[in-house]
Amino acid sequence: MKLLRTCLILLLVAGLSGCGYNAIQRQDEAVKASWSEVINQYQRRADLVPNLVATVKGYAQHEEKVFVEVTEARAKVGSIKVDADTINDAAKLKQFQAAQGELSSALSRLMVVSENYPQLKADGLFQNLQAQLEGTENRVTVARNRYVQAVQSYNTLIRSFPNNLTAKMFGYQVKPNFSVENEQAISTAPKVDFGSAAPAAPASAH
Repeated sequence: MKLLRTCLILLLVAGLSGCGYNAIQRQDEAVKASWSEVINQYQRRADLVPNLVATVKGYAQHEEKVFVEVTEARAKVGSIKVDADTINDAAKLKQFQAAQGELSSALSRLMVVSENYPQLKADGLFQNLQAQLEGTENRVTVARNRYVQAVQSYNTLIRSFPNNLTAKMFGYQVKPNFSVENEQAISTAPKVDFGSAAPAAPASAH
């Protein structure tokens, strides 16, 4: 009886392996790992915002509207609960993407404002923060691309026969991905390199 039970277990394991169960598990874990990296890089960017805003504000006190936009966009990003379930919820992922897109746009406007303050661009702290932001935006783009690819691989796998039968048996479903309409805008890092820009005259006080 014990030998029969062992044989049945071995046959079951072999059957699952042949139907792609192990491959589905690996791809699912790859998606989760890629998602964690996306979150880490977005958090890194959010952590830069307070110091960046404070530094720019020291030279451009009259740009309050832009400072408010950046601060509110960062607060919105922080208010969205992000966890492992987010990658299985299309609505949550869309909300997360929209908030990150708003922060990207606000940071871009902040960088444009900085063009009007040559002394700010020469400030060592600002230069350091700008370099960190540029590097982080690049890492965000890489992490997003890897996540998109991981989700595409996973979705293709669980839609393929006979893996689709195994996926249905164990409750694995197609995962939503970053939407196409904002992919180009969000995957393009804001321009933060002012080294070649001609100095502009400081903005006049309002």
